[in-house]
Amino acid sequence: MQSPRTVVDSVEQNPVLPAGAEESFAGYGVMGVPFSSGYILALRHFPASSVGPGYSSVWIRDPAGVWTMHSTTDPGSSCPRYFGSALGAASTGGISIRWRDGYSFSVEVGDGVDLSWDLTLAATPVTRVMSAVSGAVPERLWRSRVFLRALGAAAGPALGAGRIGLTGRVPNGQSFGARPRRIWFVRESTARLSGHSLGQAAALPRQDRLGDFWIPQRGIFMVGSSVFKS
Repeated sequence: MQSPRTVVDSVEQNPVLPAGAEESFAGYGVMGVPFSSGYILALRHFPASSVGPGYSSVWIRDPAGVWTMHSTTDPGSSCPRYFGSALGAASTGGISIRWRDGYSFSVEVGDGVDLSWDLTLAATPVTRVMSAVSGAVPERLWRSRVFLRALGAAAGPALGAGRIGLTGRVPNGQSFGARPRRIWFVRESTARLSGHSLGQAAALPRQDRLGDFWIPQRGIFMVGSSVFKS
């Protein structure tokens, strides 16, 4: 199997948006990593977007449950377009993503956020099977909410990640469909926010969500696309 970096490089060079009239995005991301401190971090990097320029976005949930999103483009054409009503704040600024090797990368957010986040990915028999199944799904099934609900219901227990919602509604009211094509686990994750460690990657006592998008209880890295309907 190709390394995550090899797949990401291919997506960067030739991102393909899903066909159709929906608002759509293609790229990769970390669905969410919960930490023992009560924080959650998530990453989205979409080199292709149907509503504006490609962008990166880092999501941060603090131990009190307040979410903020920091993106490289304005909120109206990035993640707050769909999640803004559930946020404590949204900002625009620089985000850097640097790959150290085929399976490890770091994320830096400046502009007053001061986040340094290191991740190492890993393939397992489960992620290989999930990637093979997802990679073979035809376009017509990705457009079926019934199929997406069934796939999410099966993926959560298989990945040991709690509930996974691949379709539903986001806080701003749009319906969404997530289309994971390739999957890896986050094997290791450490982060410092404003100089303070966020602790060890660990499941939260209670799984969090934004609308019908559930944040996995373990780190999952995904390459694929997402669509949203008004």
